[in-house]
Amino acid sequence: MWNVTSWQKKQKVQKYGKELSMKLKMILISFLTLCLAMSSQAFCQDKTPPAKETRPTLDELISKIEKRYEGEGFSARFDQRSSLKAMDITDTASGKVLIRRPGMMRWEYEAPDRQIIITDGKTLWIYRPDDHQVMTGKAPAYLGDGKGASFLSDIRQVRQNFDATLEDMDEPCCHTLKLVPKKKQHDIAFIYLLISKHTSEVLQIVTYNSYGDQTIIDLSEFQFRQKFDDTLFTFTAPQGTDILKLDE
Repeated sequence: MWNVTSWQKKQKVQKYGKELSMKLKMILISFLTLCLAMSSQAFCQDKTPPAKETRPTLDELISKIEKRYEGEGFSARFDQRSSLKAMDITDTASGKVLIRRPGMMRWEYEAPDRQIIITDGKTLWIYRPDDHQVMTGKAPAYLGDGKGASFLSDIRQVRQNFDATLEDMDEPCCHTLKLVPKKKQHDIAFIYLLISKHTSEVLQIVTYNSYGDQTIIDLSEFQFRQKFDDTLFTFTAPQGTDILKLDE
């Protein structure tokens, strides 16, 4: 005989099966709708080219750099790596640089050895306090025409003394500017400048000479529109300091 309890259980199972089937259909419909939407979105994205960053012209980029460095003075931290190709030697150094327009610089080397390079635009002093020694000479002979990153003290030198090109090897953060001296010189074959796309600051200077030697200067922690006293860009040798002439 048919058991009532069994019949009731059968009815519940059938009802549960219908509800489960309905839920599965709703899930399937939702899933297909989502897939269709995602597919449509992907299709649209594939057909729409991504927005390209507007690349400045050479003149626009140099103008931005000139604008950034138009103040009286600035300071920055620097890290330097110098490589002599023929001898396979690399030296590193770091410190702080102070720049005052036009032509005044003070490079304070803190590591690995203390050294200060100072110029007022006319005279150059290289002071090594631990050796009680200073070397001095005429600044234009060693820093003229943009040598020794001197163009930072008067950014107009980029236009005046170099043939500049905007390179295609741009980094995500920077534009790359190549500078070739208008007057041929052994100290500089060419220079690469990495220019921040956001701030137009010179973040890196890479200098090659005619022998293939390389000097890399990374700059950071800029402080612009500073007013420095004249005394920071001149030098009086302490008593007992040996004075050597670079010109001799």
